[in-house]
Amino acid sequence: MAETDVTMGVEEGFILLDPATAKVMPVAGDVRERVGGTARDQVTTRTGFQIETRSGPHTEPATLREELLRLRAVVVAAADGAGAGVAATGTALSGDLPGDAGCHVWLGVDDREEAVQVVNHLRPWLPVLQALTVNSPIGGGRDTGSASGRALALSRRAAAGPPPWFRSAEHHDWLVEGLHATGAVPEWQARLSSDRPAIEVRVADTCQTVAEVVLLTGLVRALAATALGDVRAGRPAPNVDQTLLAAASWRAARDGLEGENVDQLTGRRLPVWRLVDTLIDRIGPELRALGDLPLMDEGLDVLHRHGSGAARQRAAYRRRGLVSDVARVLADQARQDLPRLAG
Repeated sequence: MAETDVTMGVEEGFILLDPATAKVMPVAGDVRERVGGTARDQVTTRTGFQIETRSGPHTEPATLREELLRLRAVVVAAADGAGAGVAATGTALSGDLPGDAGCHVWLGVDDREEAVQVVNHLRPWLPVLQALTVNSPIGGGRDTGSASGRALALSRRAAAGPPPWFRSAEHHDWLVEGLHATGAVPEWQARLSSDRPAIEVRVADTCQTVAEVVLLTGLVRALAATALGDVRAGRPAPNVDQTLLAAASWRAARDGLEGENVDQLTGRRLPVWRLVDTLIDRIGPELRALGDLPLMDEGLDVLHRHGSGAARQRAAYRRRGLVSDVARVLADQARQDLPRLAG
């Protein structure tokens, strides 16, 4: 598989808040106006307190990493000017407006029939990717008991969670049209893009560190490249049961990386880290062929040493039971990668 067969890009959402109180700050419009130069086209507002960034297409994780660092630096500087902190978290920490801040990976796949089969091959692995990236345990000023409050909130919508098994691109489009007819939005964790020849993988909360974003993107890209090889060799995707897949997604949202989940291909319940190892074994040949292993190891090292984003938020909250402590940790974390831009 040639490295350029699958390009990749990332969209990230961030919560704007007051680090001293953890309350959201409705200054997204002001923040965007303070973004100058070409970066302004890559920064948008979603709600009054949410800002989003969108990278360009990349074939190398290293160049994607540098762009993500640059975009985060731009957002942090603009938020400083507006008197706000930037929190890389899946939901707002306090108040009645939870928000929905995700890390969406898109993969350039030109052939829609191949793309929809790649989505089918991704399905069994979505709960593992979700568990790796849980980062929204705090909401409404308390620990919600779920590692990803964002995912559980999304699950209440008509067409969220794992996608169904698609027979063809026509079947995918028929389902999308049917959902639109009912007034619902297809918010599956993986789907075909409506505005470009690409697959969107929307399973992750916004990640605290760029290393975790690059890890997620590299894993997704290698999974897609592996799946393309299977599709072109005529190997069909496993049609895992939709109900069991949804249950695994619920379990990933509740317990995250530190818990257990079910291997969708064997039915065995295992520690999530064992499932991560199985995933790495599955896509190892592509990771090596693409030269992506070193940057994957950097992201895995963050998770091994410090735990998931949800675990880190909970550790900050447990110190004094104050959500403002979590807000300060997140705002500080948003700055930690930035000096590395000079290197």
